[in-house]
Amino acid sequence: MNILVLGGAGYIGSHAVYNLIDNGFNVVIVDNLKTGNKGAIHSKAKFYDGDIRNKNFLKTVFKNEKIDGVIHFAANSLVGESMQKPLEYFSNNVFGTHVLLEVMNEFNVKNIVFSSSAAVYGEPEVVPIFEDFSTIPTNTYGETKLMMEKMMKWSSLAYGINYVSLRYFNVAGARSNAEIGEDHSPETHLIPLILKVALNQMKEITIYGNDYDTYDGTCIRDYIHVEDLVDAHLLALNYLYSGGKSDTFNLGNNRGYSVLEIIEAVRRVTKHQIPFKIGTRRAGDPSILIASNEKAKKILGWTVKHEEIDSIINDAWNWHKLNPTGFKKNLTSQFN
Repeated sequence: MNILVLGGAGYIGSHAVYNLIDNGFNVVIVDNLKTGNKGAIHSKAKFYDGDIRNKNFLKTVFKNEKIDGVIHFAANSLVGESMQKPLEYFSNNVFGTHVLLEVMNEFNVKNIVFSSSAAVYGEPEVVPIFEDFSTIPTNTYGETKLMMEKMMKWSSLAYGINYVSLRYFNVAGARSNAEIGEDHSPETHLIPLILKVALNQMKEITIYGNDYDTYDGTCIRDYIHVEDLVDAHLLALNYLYSGGKSDTFNLGNNRGYSVLEIIEAVRRVTKHQIPFKIGTRRAGDPSILIASNEKAKKILGWTVKHEEIDSIINDAWNWHKLNPTGFKKNLTSQFN
């Protein structure tokens, strides 16, 4: 079976590719390498360098490869940047998905697993968050993900394209054997940023606001190990190929940690002191995001194998220690 992975050179996409190949799938990757890394591309996957907004390019991939199903990770995903460049996010995320769905319909490809986000919920009134909660995004990124979900809903009704939308909470960690891990430029995710401090690449970590309505004033997030996350994608594919109806699922740990708690956990794992300073809030950041994952467990048969935050951070730390400059092996530390 040939699975097309859009964004397969990115952090989550590359882990999904490795998992698919481990499980006997043939994988085709499309990535424009804007945020992806060539070093993350699996040697057994077929790679196309291109942008999904280019319809002729995408049609060529579908003609050449006889695609059986799609996993869609290709999107801009920085909350802060999305507030500064909203039109860029609508172009890449929403228009890119529009083109993809047109091509899937043209080539009669009927199954897609979609990388959505907890950002679609906005600022929830209560936690944990269930899939039927109101979706009122507080940032452009979340708005684009919600629009992408709606496009799939209506395409499912009109064209019979079956989808599973997976709403991620905070993804962290690395492949347990440290083959690949998280490497963004610029890095904006909390755990790899704190690990840069442990690697002496940064003097300190900045906490963006300590006046939120939480028990210690810092934002609370639900962290899910990247390998648990990609397990859910394989289950979602099997669900669709077994006749499952289009649906939406949260992927989280059903437990929240504050920024200060994450810093303390990194201290435990790395044995490094992690200095920090308090900065101003970032636009669009909700106070608390914690998932209910019961639906994914019940319907997809998903299980969370890395429930403890120290386990998630330990796998991330193992990869970053071996790859202190990420996939760019020839670079030196940015901080001396």
